Amino acid sequence: MTVRTEQKERTRQDILASATRLLRERGIDGASVAEVMKGAGLTVGGFYAHFESKEALVSASLRQSLRELWSNLVAGAGKQRGVEAVSYVVRRYLSRSHRDNPGEGCPLPAVVADVAQAGEPVREGLAHELGDYADALAECIADRSAPSRQRALALLALMYGGLSLARALKGTPVSDEILKSCRDFARQAFSQR
Repeated sequence: MTVRTEQKERTRQDILASATRLLRERGIDGASVAEVMKGAGLTVGGFYAHFESKEALVSASLRQSLRELWSNLVAGAGKQRGVEAVSYVVRRYLSRSHRDNPGEGCPLPAVVADVAQAGEPVREGLAHELGDYADALAECIADRSAPSRQRALALLALMYGGLSLARALKGTPVSDEILKSCRDFARQAFSQR
């Protein structure tokens, strides 16, 4: 790899990091190209040397950030399976720390409403990453009682919904109650098999 190619890749990663931070904090509409480039320490003029459109940037940013999040959750579960893996994953995802630090966590609560209005590349990218995570999570929670992918998708929806509501109600007692209730429900649902 040449020095120029390495520099271009570093710049691309800086742009993705800035976009990811803004997407997590402000959603798709709140992450303008100008703000993304400013956050990367660059001018808007250089954007199109790295991405063909804002949609391409959003898709790449979501895919990368979700892939990192999911792989860390699955890797953290280690060799645990079934209810033990579920407990680990929901304890990490549905935590006060994750709720209170949206700039470092899952971007889904900030972007899902915008994704419905976004172009096909964004929706397809998100569908691909959610499908991949469902497959990886299905391996962790596998048992003989029900289709694991179906259960993984349901768990993912519970996690996203719980985190979204907890973030929306941050600062109220109900926020903590939602986190705990979702964690408890997930463990109970997987321990009854």
